[in-house]
Amino acid sequence: MTRNEGFSALIGKGSATLLTRVKLYVKEPSNLPNLLTLSRILSVPVIIILLYSGNRWLNLLTALLVTAAAITDGLDGYMARKYGFESNLGKLLDPLADKILILSTMVMLVYLHRAPAWMVCLILCRETAITGLRAIAADRGKAIGVTTMAKYKTTFQTVAIVALVIHYPFLGADAHAVGIFFLWIAFIYTMWTGYIYFRNTFSQLVAD
Repeated sequence: MTRNEGFSALIGKGSATLLTRVKLYVKEPSNLPNLLTLSRILSVPVIIILLYSGNRWLNLLTALLVTAAAITDGLDGYMARKYGFESNLGKLLDPLADKILILSTMVMLVYLHRAPAWMVCLILCRETAITGLRAIAADRGKAIGVTTMAKYKTTFQTVAIVALVIHYPFLGADAHAVGIFFLWIAFIYTMWTGYIYFRNTFSQLVAD
């Protein structure tokens, strides 16, 4: 056997092993919440590509995709809690997937001149800072729970994004104006909840 043939055989064997592991992972019911979370992450490149088009009907399709991705956010958490499918990987991926979906779409909306850059920058800074704070707290054995206001924040962010993605008048309403209205509400909730997180958590970390 030549060196190239041996290398090809090694690659083939490795690919077959990886494919087998993937199939086993997919078939295991307890991994379904994580698969839903991964689907949310994988939808982001598709959303970005569709947003480049600027086509009215593709905007609507993109908005539906964003909505579907947002629904998986609640669905994977519900399944994990109800059926005891919670895992460390899920706890890591779930908030990360939310940030990737929301912030990537917001950046694209700034690029398309549909959202104020300064507002999106501040939201991005807040989300990044809280993610870092969660990581520090987790390293010290502390968990930062999601507050009710934070859930409202995510909801308003999603509604704003969906409306701004649609952009054009839809069902008799100015989708862009609706999106900006909810973006302001989301911005206020984002900044306020960020302040609460830092006030409650940072003081505890310093005290320790």
